[in-house]
Amino acid sequence: MQFPESWLRAFCNPPLTSQQLADTLTMAGLEVEELRPFAPAFTGVVVGQILSAEQHPNADRLRVCQVDVGQGAPLNIVCGAPNARAGIKVPCATVGALLPPGEDGKPFAIKLGKLRGVESQGMLCSAKELQISEESNGLLELADDAVAGRNIREQLGLDDMLFTLKLTPNLAHCLSVYGIAREVSALTGTPLVQPEFPKAAVQVQDRLPVSVQAPDLCGRFSGRVVRGVNTQAQTPAWMVERLARCGQRSVSPLVDISNYVMFELGRPSHIFDLDKIHGGLQVRWGREGEQLKLLNGNTVTLDSSVGVIADDLQVESLAGIMGGDATAVSDDTKSIFIEAAFWWPKAIAGRSRRYNFSTDAGHRFERGVDPSTTVEHVERITQLVLEICGGQAGPLDDQVLALPEGRPVTLRVARTAKVIGMPVTQEQCVGALRRLGLAVTEGEGTVTVAPPAFRFDLQIEEDLIEEVARVIGYEQLPTNPPLAPITAKLRVESRRGPFAVRRQLAQLGYQETINFSFVEERWEHELAGNADPIKLLNPIASQMNVMRSSLLGSLIAVLKFNLDRKAQRVRLFELGRVFRKDPSVQDSDTSVAGFDQPMRVAGLAYGGVDSLQWGCAERNVDFFDIKGDVQALLAPLQASFKPAEHSAMHPGRCASVWLGERCIGHVGELHPKWRQGYDLTQAPVMFELALDAVLQREVPVFQSVSRHQPVERDIAIVVKEAVTHAAVMDAIRDAGGELLRDAVLFDVYRPKKMSEGQGGGLASDEKSLAVRLTLSREDATLTEQEIEAAVKGALVSLEQRVGARLR
Repeated sequence: MQFPESWLRAFCNPPLTSQQLADTLTMAGLEVEELRPFAPAFTGVVVGQILSAEQHPNADRLRVCQVDVGQGAPLNIVCGAPNARAGIKVPCATVGALLPPGEDGKPFAIKLGKLRGVESQGMLCSAKELQISEESNGLLELADDAVAGRNIREQLGLDDMLFTLKLTPNLAHCLSVYGIAREVSALTGTPLVQPEFPKAAVQVQDRLPVSVQAPDLCGRFSGRVVRGVNTQAQTPAWMVERLARCGQRSVSPLVDISNYVMFELGRPSHIFDLDKIHGGLQVRWGREGEQLKLLNGNTVTLDSSVGVIADDLQVESLAGIMGGDATAVSDDTKSIFIEAAFWWPKAIAGRSRRYNFSTDAGHRFERGVDPSTTVEHVERITQLVLEICGGQAGPLDDQVLALPEGRPVTLRVARTAKVIGMPVTQEQCVGALRRLGLAVTEGEGTVTVAPPAFRFDLQIEEDLIEEVARVIGYEQLPTNPPLAPITAKLRVESRRGPFAVRRQLAQLGYQETINFSFVEERWEHELAGNADPIKLLNPIASQMNVMRSSLLGSLIAVLKFNLDRKAQRVRLFELGRVFRKDPSVQDSDTSVAGFDQPMRVAGLAYGGVDSLQWGCAERNVDFFDIKGDVQALLAPLQASFKPAEHSAMHPGRCASVWLGERCIGHVGELHPKWRQGYDLTQAPVMFELALDAVLQREVPVFQSVSRHQPVERDIAIVVKEAVTHAAVMDAIRDAGGELLRDAVLFDVYRPKKMSEGQGGGLASDEKSLAVRLTLSREDATLTEQEIEAAVKGALVSLEQRVGARLR
């Protein structure tokens, strides 16, 4: 929120400089995001009165002006502005003045010169040339009471500082200049000037019938008719100036008055053209299919979750958000209806975002606006309308249906001292809360507060503790060293850190991505096989409405993003948390009951196995390349791979990854139907593993080098084509005993489709496997009998378990 310092000081004027005031607000939780003067620095510009404006003898568009700047003799100034004329008062830059810098960043110096042969002793300025407005319609015309020769910065208050506050959602009561002044008064002890709301004299008896049909939408509705207004009137310069310094452009007198009261008191209101209303007004929920053209030109389709103000024929306004175009005031408006209402915050929250826009009114109403002051604010608007536009006011109607009931909140002084971290007395707590205008009741070590109508944020004890800390001052908190000894949490030697995993994957050619933990629900159904994902109550986007239980969907989305930008070779990985429902999980410092939140590491490879080069033939990455990366990531642990199924992966090109008896993840190629769905020219290969398993490491144990040479024996066996490598290795290792150190498959032979008798003794459904066995013992050299016994044991095991025969 932006506002000028001068307006704030009209309500509360503490003995502080602008910077001290900004620091005070920031330390009280009202962060001053920016503090800057209304106008940039410039010198030598004064009020000048044009005494005469004659046509330039040598130029059609120039005038030679005689300008009184309070120096006795008038100045001769050549000016090309279309509105330069005798009698007006304008800013005049005298010789030697420095105007705000232009595009080159250098101040513009005014010098004595000649224009088309006529001497010019200065320059008459527009608002744009002084950089106090973006609009430039000629010279900036000043009020008639401006004093010739007076510094223009003093005349227009250009040294006024503009405050821009970054308010948190709980500070809705500070979304007005008066609300901020109320805070400043509490923080500094400076008296607060209370606004006055004189009742308008009732001169006509006209009333507009209003029926509030939805008390859960509108809790209070106040309004009055004003007839005979003059919308051709000019908005006063002081109001235009204050609105401009709040970042609001002047539109028309009635619109300006409504905006002015909103910035002044924090209540958005609406002014209807009374003659455009058909019958009376109904405040109700919208109906399916109803449409409304808004003041911003958009036409929106309504439903039953959106509040509206309608007349007997059509919807006229989006309740608490924006008025409709049909009843907007215009230059032809003669009679108006002023409306000020209390809209329930839950009935307004999120409605404007549904239509992809936001308004100042919706921003305030969804946080909460004081329901107790609708009548006073209608009186304030009426006062300004009568002063500026004239007219005759009717009686004020006020319907009170349902107002929020503020429940008392109790603060414990001992608890306050513990939370704040410094000793506080009950007297300090009471004093701080009373300075904020809160009704306080004291007890034995407790303070009970009845929240006022304008404080929607005071609901629990911690809210009051925050108020006490704010008023006492965060800068008063002592700087105490921690009392508990700080000891580093050492990682056990059998685990490595996540950074080591990231570094190893980067060395393997992968690039890290960091993605949102909330994803599309479709990903969970299709890629994670999760029929019951954790749904978000308030997603940041409608499509990102569930928590992910797998990292694969995020990686595929990043892959698609890169492919759409012509990437040819993509390798990605992510370390992240996934979220699953699990009733067995109990509440603790690091867990939430009913939800499992393990860490995972996942990777994806697409395109060529290597970058384009001459050293090897070009080919695309396949299952075995990524399987090798997984083995490298887990080394020195030896993982086993078993055929498996995964909802995201190809049914015939997917394997589960096992460490001992635990399945730690999957590796495989993307399922063909998802490849087609994402329009991929080839299938990426992916893996996803439990991070805690990847972090495991075996602690090295000393072992002396054997003094005896190992023995190697090669065997060639014939097995059926369906027999897997894992089954063969398991059969050999289980029978190898203490002598077997290693078994490696180094050759596979399959018969070609030739005539019978040319298959090398193998049937068409058989294959030959060559395995090298490494045997040794630590205490002695192996004898031939031990070697033969070990080899024979392996062959017997292979025959019994996989039906192998020696080739």
